[in-house]
Amino acid sequence: MPSLDRAQQDALRDLYREHHAWLLNWLRRKLGCAFDAADFAHDTFFRLLGRDDLGHLQTPRAYLTTVATRLIVDRARRRKIEAACLESWSVLYGDASEPSPETLVQAVQALDSLAALLCSLPEKPRTAFLLHRLDGLTYPEIGARLGVSASMVKQYVAGALVHCYAAAFGSSEPGQP
Repeated sequence: MPSLDRAQQDALRDLYREHHAWLLNWLRRKLGCAFDAADFAHDTFFRLLGRDDLGHLQTPRAYLTTVATRLIVDRARRRKIEAACLESWSVLYGDASEPSPETLVQAVQALDSLAALLCSLPEKPRTAFLLHRLDGLTYPEIGARLGVSASMVKQYVAGALVHCYAAAFGSSEPGQP
């Protein structure tokens, strides 16, 4: 947990005092569950620890709802990944066995990292890469879908691979330190 200076502590305390009840009610209405609302309200303020700009927020409620909404979206995305992971496990190993909680968490974390990596790519390279790797389409087929040439698709896929390599190994050139 980041250490806070006095100004950060005061700003966060004031923000919490003035807006926690409002945020909790907003979340309760949005989620329909008081327990989830309390968890997300807590996580929202926890996410703000260490921020220097809390004392200068022009629209604190809009800021809080943005942070809370992002947390809700992150949870929904993680649940989708978890469900896909469990479904894949079931297909591979049958319904008789389930992954251990540790295995599931590791798989979800890896898939979450991969999803974030792919989302950081521009749209056309990401789409070309996924169509080629997951759907097995050829470059000309992908080019027809995206409205670009096959050679451009090849560049998109190559660029996506370089992007993934750089994220994994910290270099944009294979074999470079």
